Amino acid sequence: MGIFQTLDRLEEAVDALLNTKSSASSSTLQQNLKVQNTKKLINCTICTKSFAKLVNLKTHMRVHIGEKPHSCPKCTKSFSRSSHLRSHLRVHTGEKPHVCLQCNKSFSRSSYLLSHMRVHTGEKPFACSLCTKIFGDSRNLQRHLSVHTGEKPHTCLHCSKSFSRSSYLLSHMRVHTGDTTFACSLCTKNFGDSQALQKHLRVHTGEKPHVCPQCTKSFSQSSNLQRHLRAHTGENPHVCP
Repeated sequence: MGIFQTLDRLEEAVDALLNTKSSASSSTLQQNLKVQNTKKLINCTICTKSFAKLVNLKTHMRVHIGEKPHSCPKCTKSFSRSSHLRSHLRVHTGEKPHVCLQCNKSFSRSSYLLSHMRVHTGEKPFACSLCTKIFGDSRNLQRHLSVHTGEKPHTCLHCSKSFSRSSYLLSHMRVHTGDTTFACSLCTKNFGDSQALQKHLRVHTGEKPHVCPQCTKSFSQSSNLQRHLRAHTGENPHVCP
């Protein structure tokens, strides 16, 4: 039976229940309806979700059939729910109504605020099932999982190189475009991504944030610290065969 046939039958059954004439008193009928309304009786035929109201099931069905009737008037994006469209419109308006009470940072969505609050609370509820790492945001966990799976879904259209994160692809694209957006304000050097600029700035500031746990020596780059640690461990990975 198709999705829409199922919905039609459910709708007919609800109408029949509401319009039926019986000898039962109206108070008894209302009581029965209240009992039914406390149960999630309407099940999705595609997945395991269930709903108390038919209208909620109909909205949910758009996830399965791909229907997105709510279109953004500013761009080409469309959404299955009006609430999702309202949230998206803040991208265009710049509106950020959800404010952190700890530091006054504001966010366009309540979910973004919730994730941000974990910076203050230290809560990290998202644990990797393949190692001991934990995260405060589910998106960071998803990005981390690519370390284990080796998945690289973001592919360069110019040279077919692939990357685990879209930000890595964006940085790589500057190799092809020649874009050196990130300029050092203390010298004439330019860089293709912000991380490379931040590392370079330590040449000027003298900052050495990477500290050796064995002898307290510090380094401007993590790679230099890794090389130094071999002095303590005796590790010699570059052996001539």
